[in-house]
Amino acid sequence: MIASRTKVGLVAGALILFGLGLTAYKVISLDLPLWPGESREVWTIESKISFKPTDGPVEVELQMPQALGGWVLLEEHFASSGFGFSVLEQPSGKIARWSRQTLEYPTTLYYKIQGYRAHQDDLPDLPVTESAPPLLEPDQDAAMERLVADLRERSSGALTFTSLLIQALTQPEPGQDAEFLLGTYRQTPVQVMLDVLAYAGIPAHTVRGIRLQDGRRRQTLSALLEVHDGEDWQLFDPETGASGLPDDFFIWQRGDGAVLRVMGGRDSRLEFALLSNSLPAKTVVSMEQRSDDFALLNFSIYALPVEQQGIFKGILLLPVAAFVVVLMRILVGIRTSGTFMPILIALAFLQTTLWVGLGIFLTLVSVGLWIRSWLSYLNLLLVARVSAVVIVVILLMAALALVSYKLGVDQALTVTFFPTVILAWTIERMSILWEEEGGREVLMQGGGSLLVAVLAYLVMSISVVEHLTFNFPELLVSLLGVILLVGKYTGYRLSELYRFRNMVNMK
Repeated sequence: MIASRTKVGLVAGALILFGLGLTAYKVISLDLPLWPGESREVWTIESKISFKPTDGPVEVELQMPQALGGWVLLEEHFASSGFGFSVLEQPSGKIARWSRQTLEYPTTLYYKIQGYRAHQDDLPDLPVTESAPPLLEPDQDAAMERLVADLRERSSGALTFTSLLIQALTQPEPGQDAEFLLGTYRQTPVQVMLDVLAYAGIPAHTVRGIRLQDGRRRQTLSALLEVHDGEDWQLFDPETGASGLPDDFFIWQRGDGAVLRVMGGRDSRLEFALLSNSLPAKTVVSMEQRSDDFALLNFSIYALPVEQQGIFKGILLLPVAAFVVVLMRILVGIRTSGTFMPILIALAFLQTTLWVGLGIFLTLVSVGLWIRSWLSYLNLLLVARVSAVVIVVILLMAALALVSYKLGVDQALTVTFFPTVILAWTIERMSILWEEEGGREVLMQGGGSLLVAVLAYLVMSISVVEHLTFNFPELLVSLLGVILLVGKYTGYRLSELYRFRNMVNMK
């Protein structure tokens, strides 16, 4: 019979060698970079078209983006199972077309691109065409005329006119004419701005695109204003009034026209999922093209839809946090309130930032313990008591978010990233521990949990760790082997060595 320690050692050794061997294979054969510093920031943008069919043939057209503003598009992928598919060349650019004779169920179509911004470049020139003045009711026309006259009086040209117009329509308390137009229009504020510019005889159109935020899901198109000043086109952010193309803006369509057309369908919706990865551009293209050849060995997350890739980008960091918990509890001897609580709190810190997250956590737990002490006098059963604490925690989170919003502290709005049930159960456990062991034990376990969560957060925040876990998930197999080895440790912990330090000097 093989001893238990030997069995664990063999299994752990096999796991470690497997993970390291597969990582070496991907580095050598697939040319994946081991360190994030060797790469570019490559964005994967996946558009999702969902709709419900009606009677008759179905035809879906999607305006495809162009490489503008210094962007380089690496690869395009289309998902068109059961549909006829073609790419059409139009004066406005390329259009992807899906077609089908009949369809009986709601359908989702996908179009994915990969690209990176090589440099900042000016947009190509466009022909200048003046838009026709909008058709208005008499009272709207009067308000429009007064607003345009006021803006012309205070501006020196088309660009300053546009800046003043954005300011007039976006300020908290707009003027009487601006407020009237915003209230009577059935259009967005951007469309109101376009109508005002057309009324003033200033050529303008929208530039629609995507705000680049890593891991963002279900994002819709945003719009910029592009105005001609008589010589060049100039971009404006219709929300802030800032001029120029923002660094985090990917242009999808420039000019008028529909981005999505669905014929033979209803309730159509266009959403985007975004993901940023630190990889060489040629590596991303090579990996996409050769994924079928290495299906058994290339455990790449890139095969998943972008929305799921963003989820796994955070999930794959959890084993790292678990490893930190194992080291701190088994080797160091720090006591924590459970195993999962420090891991999930560390994950929440990634979204809230460390100091804001600590403040939110301490506030919620402190107030929750005070309310839980009052609930103890009611002699409720455990299930009812924990349920009541969950409701209290949710109300506290909502109140904290509302107060933070009113005070202008936007970072505290990330309170929603904290796991509600874990917080409620932590409050319940700490309350019971207070009653049975006293306040000192609560401080020991609560402080230990926070310390471990902070250490896990610091490790998870390292760019190399994020890069390795996402691009080489097989390393988690090696990490599992290391955890198995640590799990067989039965010697002294560091805290115990400190506790019995005086025995060293005894003869």
